[in-house]
Amino acid sequence: MSENINNYVNEQEDKPHKRRVRYKGTHPRKFSEKYKEHNPEKYADTIEKVISKGSTPAGMHISICVKEILDFLKIQPGEKGLDATLGYGGHTEQMLKCLDGNGHMYALDVDPIESKKTKKRLEALGYDEKILTIKNMNFADIAKLKEEAGTFDFVLADLGVSSMQIDNPERGFSYKVEGPLDLRLNPEKGVSAAERLKEVSQDELMGMLIENSDEPYAKEISKAIILEMKKGNEIKTTTDLKLIIEKALRFIPEKDRKEAVKKSCQRTFQALRIDVNCEFEVLDSFLNSLPDILSPRGRVAILTFHSGEDRMVKQYFKMHKKDGLYADVARDVIRPSTEECVRNPRAKSTKMRWAIKA
Repeated sequence: MSENINNYVNEQEDKPHKRRVRYKGTHPRKFSEKYKEHNPEKYADTIEKVISKGSTPAGMHISICVKEILDFLKIQPGEKGLDATLGYGGHTEQMLKCLDGNGHMYALDVDPIESKKTKKRLEALGYDEKILTIKNMNFADIAKLKEEAGTFDFVLADLGVSSMQIDNPERGFSYKVEGPLDLRLNPEKGVSAAERLKEVSQDELMGMLIENSDEPYAKEISKAIILEMKKGNEIKTTTDLKLIIEKALRFIPEKDRKEAVKKSCQRTFQALRIDVNCEFEVLDSFLNSLPDILSPRGRVAILTFHSGEDRMVKQYFKMHKKDGLYADVARDVIRPSTEECVRNPRAKSTKMRWAIKA
């Protein structure tokens, strides 16, 4: 990782200097002013220091289960691969290294904001369109990609939300900082979470919280949200929603309340994110199309981050193996090592499953 960062830094040195945004005080407060978060690769020392403390540097994403993925995929020069969820490009970069300049990678990402940044970052590392094709495309549409690219020798899908999206308050993915309650992976399409809350009933919202995140206080939280809306108080920001959840859980004993509110906020934001991005429907489409885009003996690895996703992947792999489409599938989940979880706490909930085309 240090080698890649240093290469990127060297590429930047030849570019003309651009004065960064000015801010009041000794430290920038607004996200738009936080220059390190927008160009983390330029600050290698800061990156290593933050990671060594078990945190993810703001503005970048640490790839999870890289060793486990590469050990399974066994990528060979000359093969053709697909990273169905490009994100920060860490997994893509490691798979490109395995190709050693011979073969081709396709990479998809529904997020037009981050995919542009990642394309620029990978081009600076020497991965141009001769070996890498990046498309702003939902991975539910892989059947359409086959028309252009044909079948693939290996496929990876990392279903987690990128740290860059979580860290940017303008995207509304985190309850920890105030921002518009958006939660869309592609902010140019669909409706935001704030708009979605205007149209749901209490029963629908309660079902969403239970199905998408196993929220134990789904009844109390959904009732509080709908009551607030009926009063004419729109829930426009992440802080608005957090305060409602806090109010809904006041019945919990004070000694347990802070942790309960934290976990319920995490689960509620997750449930809304899954809903506004139709994540289960998208995953269903992807898993249905997957066998058809794999070459004979093609390999696929999928990383999931909550029980609903993992359950779907397990069921589809098992079903398609029974149908004869897969020659073999993972019998047990593969998890990141203890060392990786210490270095990157966001890896703790990760589960990896794999399948091999017949």
